[in-house]
Amino acid sequence: MGRWQAVKTRNPMRVVILPTEQEASDFAADFIEKLIIENENAVLGLATGSSVLLTYETLIKKYQSGEMSFKNIITFNLDEYIGLKPNHTKSYRHYMNQKLFDHIDIDTKNVFIPECFNQDYELSCENYESKIRQHGGIDLQLLGIGTNGHIGFNEPTSSLKSRTRVKTLTQNTITNNSRFFENNEVQPSIAITMGIGTIMEAQNIILIGLGKHKSKAVADLIEGPVSSFCPGSVLQNHRNAVVVLDNLAASNLKLYDYYIHTEKMYLKYMC
Repeated sequence: MGRWQAVKTRNPMRVVILPTEQEASDFAADFIEKLIIENENAVLGLATGSSVLLTYETLIKKYQSGEMSFKNIITFNLDEYIGLKPNHTKSYRHYMNQKLFDHIDIDTKNVFIPECFNQDYELSCENYESKIRQHGGIDLQLLGIGTNGHIGFNEPTSSLKSRTRVKTLTQNTITNNSRFFENNEVQPSIAITMGIGTIMEAQNIILIGLGKHKSKAVADLIEGPVSSFCPGSVLQNHRNAVVVLDNLAASNLKLYDYYIHTEKMYLKYMC
């Protein structure tokens, strides 16, 4: 099959607001399932963190029930800490294995993480970009959003045209992620991340925002100006971006009622 395309071009971004975290996550999982059914060789961009956990759980259930297979899927993860070995319990490779890959039929040869073990960071980043191009680019990029508006580890003031690179994490991100590390563990403060320009080249993007603590970042992403101070706001310029939220994450949106109405019209006339 050829490259999977969005069924219809959506511009501006589609905002989907659902009552609960589970319903928002199920929507995202259904969206991914549709892509895989239509293109069994799809290239997925994957994320880590708490926002995508329920989505991965739903995808695992779909696989276990025989609804879908990942055996021909290729994946590229957004980011990885520098200084953690793949088997480190806090590495994102370990996270992906534990939360998704170990529970589905994906071929581990088709799994790519932006890692560097020889300190040649520039070459590792260039090679990661090259691998994405060699596989025809990303069909669907899954994203979460940080409380400071970051996507991947593209922190505020990141270039909106940036490519895969080493990025120093903000104190906000380090503090938010500290809950995943024990007191006696060294917490990395730098990471390799896909750039914003890399993310924006995906054919389709779906971003999940869950919880009240994400509501300000979500409002800045959807209703604020496109700005490097909220890196996620760049999705306003993507032609096939879907932002799926639970009610709490959507609670700061000034046009909340309008987005509810717009989605009803989309489902009525566009689907």
